[in-house]
Amino acid sequence: MKLPAKLILCFVLCFYVTSQAQESSPQLPKRIYTTTNIGDSTPPVIDGKLDDAVWNMVEWSKEFIELSPDENTPPSQRTRFKILYDDRFLYVGIRAYDTAVDSIAKRLGRRDGFDGDWVEINIDSDRDLRTCFSFTSSATGVKGDEFASLNGGNWDRSWNPIWTNKSQIDEEGWSTEMKIPLSQLRFSSDDEQIWGIQVQRFFFRKQERSLWQRKPVTAPGWISEFGELHGLKGLKSQKQLEIQPFTVTKLETYPEEVGNPYRDGSDFNLNAGLDAKIGITNDLTLDLTVNPDFGQVEADPAAIALDGFEIFFEEQRPFFVQNKNIFDYNFGNNQDNLFFSRRIGRSPQGYPNAPSGAFVDQPDNTTILGAAKFSGKTKNGWSIGVLESVTANQYAEIDLNGNKTKELVEPLTNYFVGRLQKDFNDRNSYVGGIFTATNRDLADHLEYLRKEAYTGGFDFKHQWQGRKYFVEGNIVTSHVKGSKEAITETQTSLTHLFNRVDAGHVSVDPNRTSLTGTGGRLSAGKVGGGHWEYNGGVIWRSPELELNDVGFLRQADEIRQYFNFSYRTLRPTEAFRRISARFQQFTTYDFDGNLNRVQYSLGGNLLFKNNNSININAVHKPRIYINTALRGGPRWRYSQEDHVSAFFGTDASKKFRTRFGFAYSGAKQNNFSMFFTEVDFSYQPTNALTISLNPSYNNNPSKTQYVTETDYNGAIRYVLGTIDNKTLSASIRLNYTINPNLTIQYYGQPFISRARFSSFKYVTNPTANNLYDRFDVYDNNQITYNNGVYEVDEDIDTITDYSFSNPDFSFVQFRSNLVMRWEYIPGSELYFVWSQGITGFVDPMERLTTGLEQGILNQKPDNIFLIKATYRFIL
Repeated sequence: MKLPAKLILCFVLCFYVTSQAQESSPQLPKRIYTTTNIGDSTPPVIDGKLDDAVWNMVEWSKEFIELSPDENTPPSQRTRFKILYDDRFLYVGIRAYDTAVDSIAKRLGRRDGFDGDWVEINIDSDRDLRTCFSFTSSATGVKGDEFASLNGGNWDRSWNPIWTNKSQIDEEGWSTEMKIPLSQLRFSSDDEQIWGIQVQRFFFRKQERSLWQRKPVTAPGWISEFGELHGLKGLKSQKQLEIQPFTVTKLETYPEEVGNPYRDGSDFNLNAGLDAKIGITNDLTLDLTVNPDFGQVEADPAAIALDGFEIFFEEQRPFFVQNKNIFDYNFGNNQDNLFFSRRIGRSPQGYPNAPSGAFVDQPDNTTILGAAKFSGKTKNGWSIGVLESVTANQYAEIDLNGNKTKELVEPLTNYFVGRLQKDFNDRNSYVGGIFTATNRDLADHLEYLRKEAYTGGFDFKHQWQGRKYFVEGNIVTSHVKGSKEAITETQTSLTHLFNRVDAGHVSVDPNRTSLTGTGGRLSAGKVGGGHWEYNGGVIWRSPELELNDVGFLRQADEIRQYFNFSYRTLRPTEAFRRISARFQQFTTYDFDGNLNRVQYSLGGNLLFKNNNSININAVHKPRIYINTALRGGPRWRYSQEDHVSAFFGTDASKKFRTRFGFAYSGAKQNNFSMFFTEVDFSYQPTNALTISLNPSYNNNPSKTQYVTETDYNGAIRYVLGTIDNKTLSASIRLNYTINPNLTIQYYGQPFISRARFSSFKYVTNPTANNLYDRFDVYDNNQITYNNGVYEVDEDIDTITDYSFSNPDFSFVQFRSNLVMRWEYIPGSELYFVWSQGITGFVDPMERLTTGLEQGILNQKPDNIFLIKATYRFIL
């Protein structure tokens, strides 16, 4: 169908406003630091002292300028640096002066913790103005390293290059030295090169940032504003080859189940694998993994989804997180993406057809046989990413009276992702594309899975007037193939709901064996140059779009128009370091032309001079229609909703700091409400120990929670109930740093979500203006409760017309990880891990705290004890 004229007009208006902007203000001159090759001179000893004679070969940098809180003013303390290089390494020395040496924040933490006083160098070695490598060193020598993309809009802390650093404190302040292998960077083969660089200092006790190259508050990005590193001549190609084998010893203990051969109380296994990184050129690398293990990865937080949709969890496995920015193809909401790496190695989608009385050993995850990733960026502006992965046939084992059989629950599957982008117009514009393919080797009993799935996309971005204004967009298409059963299941899934009874534009075709859909985004706006920023655009996802084989798509069949407008102060005021405000608006339609949602929000942030902060937000939703609320039934109307939230934070430089606040929503006629509150305490009694506690409570009652659907005299009854839904959780973190290379970390989260249902009803007029016209409530003569089942005699003729199970529940979970990590030599690590988990249900009639006690403290947990050793060979 055609996009509504209103949405097209909004996008065109936004583009017109940006294109009519005034001339750009002059660009700031680029500062230049000139380095030199040390030649035959003795390299500096990395001890943090900066007293080696070789440092005299170059000059100190000029003085820094403050970035925040008061941009373009002299900083509180002076900072200087020097840079040298040879055929294999870049050497960086930074002197951070401090007139109160005893007050230097000497906090320890795990890698990438960025706590206390620190300095960093950012290096745009391929000079694309959009990506850089960041190396950070604290006053206590703690390392930080990140790969930044999107002109500083995305920082990837999973990037862990091999490099060395050392810091020391003296009577003038503190200093640090870094030794960065050129093999960890990407650069061209030109004989003489110019790199972008930025050196930053964070002065902890005043929460102050200062820079070598000034970056105005109004600048449209981070990396595009870097200064320049000159003097790089004759850099040799770095043929990087790193091989990292690993071994894992794993013991699982759990409560024994009498008679179940698969739950005898413990399991032990020994595993091994290999990771490798090969530098094909200076700017392109090949990453390989064989039989990867991700045992030390932190557990996902507990969550319950009453709307039936899949819960999105962030990727945490290092192989897939590294260089994620190259493969990323977000085209709609924050989570919609053509590549969602957690599909690779997913939990099996099938379950065996086991006979009654049999025991089943169902695998938790699918084995990844191997994966390869070729990625990088060339000097000509080509970003290249190719990922290939194969997962094994995964079987569940069935034991019936000692007779064991196996049944396939996840087929041999090949995943492929190809990504390409090209910069041009002095790196102010790019165009790109992506292609993904998922191919499964299906057995007959898994015909409900799609056999093939392909997606493709084209994206672009153009920036002008100093990158202050932009227009960008992307278009995606998908094509899935499979049996009639598989494609019918796709059509009726919650993502698509072609079976929705009042839909005039889609319907289920049980004979289809393929499905093709489209989606995309167009937007334009202003991102720098003054107090005001804005953007607006259109996002669409056709009803047939399907990405969930190797991507993530929550819901198809939507067109969204949005507009965002924000204001910020550019300098501190008498009382505030920073003030910002924002206005956001969006509307959504489906492809049947229904206006489903209208929403407006107004918010702001205040950062006080004492570094305390307040964040407030108010939302008004005058129109809310949900196509999926009745799981294939008609569109459902929720009453007008208003929402308000406020969160308060204290100074992060203090040993005790906290963030606390609440959010409240209420709907007309008390259709539903939500109250959420949380507190985040963090205390650092010593420089080496940090303790954090984050309890939260959520109360979310509703008069119209979906329960089930059933047949009544040939018609469908959609049954709702009044739900009393409460959730209580608390995450606990302990970080103890023995030294920068030896850390102990603990994470734990008890969680309980309880739902009690009452006042059952059935849908009569789902889009009525008055809440009580949308349903009829069963009276006491129509519904009775017997042994866990509600029986409904709707026509009151003493004969049960239909029934449904009691939907009350109380879900309890506890997850924890205790990890000791020792980087015994750079790039080689030893992990000792203890993971503990409890999952179950308790009596929903109990209080939340009692439920936690019964479900966690009174239960025997599952335990995993794991030792993982890696050794990185650099050849």
